[in-house]
Amino acid sequence: MTSTPRSALETTAVEALKTVHDPLTGQDWVSGKQLKSLRVDEQGQATVEIALGYPATSLWPAYTAQVSQALLAVPGVAGVDVHWTTQIQTHATPKGQTPLPGVKNLIGIASGKGGVGKSTTAINLALALAAEGARVGMMDADIYGPSQPLMMGLSGRPDSPDGKSIEPLRNHGLQMMSIGLLIDENAPTIWRGPMATQAVDQLLRQTRWGAPDAPLDYLIIDMPPGTGDIHLTLCQRAPLTAAVIVTTPQDIALLDARKGLKMFEKVGVPVLGVVENMATYHCPNCGHEEHIFGADGGKRLAQETGVPVLGSMPLDLKIREQADRGQPTLVADPHGRIAGLYKDIAQRLAAGLSRLPKDYSGKLPGVTVVS
Repeated sequence: MTSTPRSALETTAVEALKTVHDPLTGQDWVSGKQLKSLRVDEQGQATVEIALGYPATSLWPAYTAQVSQALLAVPGVAGVDVHWTTQIQTHATPKGQTPLPGVKNLIGIASGKGGVGKSTTAINLALALAAEGARVGMMDADIYGPSQPLMMGLSGRPDSPDGKSIEPLRNHGLQMMSIGLLIDENAPTIWRGPMATQAVDQLLRQTRWGAPDAPLDYLIIDMPPGTGDIHLTLCQRAPLTAAVIVTTPQDIALLDARKGLKMFEKVGVPVLGVVENMATYHCPNCGHEEHIFGADGGKRLAQETGVPVLGSMPLDLKIREQADRGQPTLVADPHGRIAGLYKDIAQRLAAGLSRLPKDYSGKLPGVTVVS
């Protein structure tokens, strides 16, 4: 907030704004220090500037209506003009981790087992975050089964300008790197654990993420299924900010999802929540809706572990078809119902991350010892 003294009317307006709570964080924008300025001129016109800690440009009109309603109830306020910006902070990572140049926050998208739609969920969440106003990258950490190049519609080898670093490929507004871009797409990756983990570490740290003056707000890491060597490498060497667990509702998937969630807990990586994928099937012919893989399994997992449910996605043929042709749902049908569900999940994910402790390591003053 500016240091210029407020008038009595402005002070009253700020107090009124404290009654408006962010639907995604549950906190008001004044107490959360997201209110940057509030001024009321002699004609009673209020001008408000708020910087959200997560990307949600599609929600700005609804948030503006909330702010306007609260301030117009203040005697003396005749009009309201609200200006929104996005100000994504760098958040703390587990102790001892080396920051990743060009990236503010790393989010691991994980699952306990394969076949639950983790990679499709990861790419659509990355695209949803970008659509909401964030700078986003995608790293495919599945060495044995890289699928992101296909879903991103990318082919060809990335450049190495200096022979030491790799330039990520770009499409649909995202930066992306995958081992699938560096090897023949039909060649199996027959590598032992140490080779695979070294490859992941090189992809992570030798890729030139972000831009010199514009680091990525989020690097989404599509992790392989399970809890093996690559997961341990990413948890121990990558400065993961947080993780998200993707599961289907059936018990066998939930059993493995619990293991994945516990793994992140043991290494000190916060889990932002659970995404329940393939929750229901809606018949396009008769309209009948069926819980093919069981009902509310993701909700039960969330209740047992104390993490929130970020959202549930249906089993929909279009999601698979769009990903297979390199046009994920957020690209193929950005204003459709399914894209809206992904955006809802991405907003909750980013809002939850915005409430994690900030990283102040780069802002602390130097200490000089004088003898």
